[in-house]
Amino acid sequence: MDNESSNVSQAEEIKVQANEAFKAHKYGQAIDLYTQAIELNSQNAVYWANRAFAHTKLEEYGSAIQDATKAIEVDPKYSKGYYRRGAAYLAMGKFKEALKDFQQVKKICPNDPDATKKLKECEKAVMKLKFEEAISVPESERRFVADSIDYHSIGTSPGSSSMPTQVGIAAVAVAFVAVLAMMLGAAAATMVAAVVVVVLGTWWWGGSTEVEPQYSGAKIEGDVVTLDFVKKMMDDFKNQKCLHKRYAFQIVLQMREMLRSQPSLVDINVPDGSHFTVCGDVHGQFYDLINIFELNGLPSEENPYLFNGDFVDRGSFSVEVILTLFALKCMCPSAIYLARGNHESRSMNKIYGFEGEVRSKLSEKFVELFAEVFCCLPLAHVINQKVFVVHGGLFSVDGVKLSDIKAVDRFCEPPEEGLMCELLWSDPQPFPGRGPSKRGVGLSFGADVTRKFLQDNNLDLIVRSHEVKDEGYEIEHDGKLITIFSAPNYCDQMGNKGAYIRFEAPDLKPNIVTFSAVPHPDVKPMAYANNFLRMFQ
Repeated sequence: MDNESSNVSQAEEIKVQANEAFKAHKYGQAIDLYTQAIELNSQNAVYWANRAFAHTKLEEYGSAIQDATKAIEVDPKYSKGYYRRGAAYLAMGKFKEALKDFQQVKKICPNDPDATKKLKECEKAVMKLKFEEAISVPESERRFVADSIDYHSIGTSPGSSSMPTQVGIAAVAVAFVAVLAMMLGAAAATMVAAVVVVVLGTWWWGGSTEVEPQYSGAKIEGDVVTLDFVKKMMDDFKNQKCLHKRYAFQIVLQMREMLRSQPSLVDINVPDGSHFTVCGDVHGQFYDLINIFELNGLPSEENPYLFNGDFVDRGSFSVEVILTLFALKCMCPSAIYLARGNHESRSMNKIYGFEGEVRSKLSEKFVELFAEVFCCLPLAHVINQKVFVVHGGLFSVDGVKLSDIKAVDRFCEPPEEGLMCELLWSDPQPFPGRGPSKRGVGLSFGADVTRKFLQDNNLDLIVRSHEVKDEGYEIEHDGKLITIFSAPNYCDQMGNKGAYIRFEAPDLKPNIVTFSAVPHPDVKPMAYANNFLRMFQ
C-alpha cells in the first residue's frame, strides 16, 4: 500500500515536470515525462490526456487519438479525453468523428461555453463537408480548370478580358430571377437575387486578370520567366506586395505543363566536381526560404536544389513560397527539383491555411489550379543512382523496387493506403520492423526495413523530411537515413533550427548546414487556416 501511495505521489511530481516542459514547447521531453508518470500510475486519465495533447503539438495525431481513447477508458466522464481526441480527429480532417467527441464533451459539460462554441463550429464543418460531397463532380466527369485558362489572352488589350462572357452570364442570371419572381413571388425572388448578386460579384470582380496601368510589380515579358523577373518578384514579396494574377497564372500553368511530362520517380545526375542541395519542409515560411538562398545562393544550373515537399500550409506566406519555387523552376528546370509532400493535397490545404491564403491573395480559381498542379508533382528522386530522396518514408511491404515507384500513377489526391500514401506519410522508428503510424496515416519503419530497401535497390542513403527536428536534422538507422527539415522555429513556437544538405559529387558525402529563423512581418502562422482548427492553437 505504501509503495502504491509512493508511486502515485512520484507520478504527480513527474507530471508537474512534464507540464513545465510542455509550457517551454519541449513537447518530446514532455511526452517522455508523461510516459514515466503513466508507468507509475496508469489509472490517472489526466496523464493520458496530457500526453495526447503533446502528441498533437508534434502532429502525431494517431498517437494522440490512442492516448485520448485510453484516458476515456480510464474515466468515461473525463471531458478532456473526448476533447483531446476530437481535436486530433479534427487535425486529420475527420470532422464526423470529431463531432461525436465534441457532442460528448457538451453532454458532460452542458454549461461550458467553450464546449458549446466548439461543438457549433464542428457542426458547421460537418454540414459544409456534406454540402461539398453533395455537389461534388465524379472524378471521371471532372474538367481541369487549367484547360479553361489561356494566359496569353489575358491583359493583352482592353478587349482581351472575358467581359462578353460575363455579360452573357449576368443576362442569364437576370432572366432566371425574373422567372423565379413569376413562379415563387417577389419575396423569394428577392432573396435568390441577393445570392446571385454576391456570387456573380465575387466571380466577376475577383476573377479579373487585366494588368492595370498602375501596376508596378514584377512583369513577365512574353513566355520566358527570367532571373530579373524572379528577383523583382521576390523583392516585392519581401515588401508584402502581390504578384499580378496574370503572371501568377502564367507561372502555375507553365509549371503544370513541365511537371506533367516528368515520371513519378525522377533521376538526377550531379557531375563530378559539382554540388547539389536538398532542403526539407518550408511550410510557407517565405522569409526563411529567402534566408536559405542568401546563405547558399539562388538556384541555377551550377547551384541546383531539390525541395522535398511541404512547401505550403501552416506558415502564412505559402503563396509567396510556392510562386517563388515555381518561378525558379520555370526559369531554369535543371536548377530546381520539387517533390510532393503530404501537404500538397486538397485535404491538408483545406485545413492548414493554404486554401484560405490562396483565396485571399489570388482567387477561388487558383485554389482549384494549385490542387491540379500538386497532383503533377513527382513523388521521389534519386541522386546519381545512390541517394533516394522522398518526403515521408518507406513501405508496409518488402521488395519495393525503384521501378515500382516510377510506375505509380500519381495524378490524383493521395490515397489513404498503398505506395503513394506511404511515400508521403511514413516515418522512421528507432526499433526494428514496422509499427503503426504515430500520425494515424502511413506507418513507422525500422533500420532493418531501411537497410533492405537500400540493398534491394543498390542505394547508399535515404534522405527524407516530414518531421520537425530540434537541430533541423537527424541521422538515424545506422547512418543510412537522414531527416532534413528547413522551417526553423516552426510555426513561430517550436524553437528548432532549420537545415539543408549539400552533396558533393562524386562521393556524395552529406554536408549538413543548420540555420536559425529570421524575422518576418507580423502575420501569425495559421492566419488563413480553418476557423475551427485555429480555436485549438
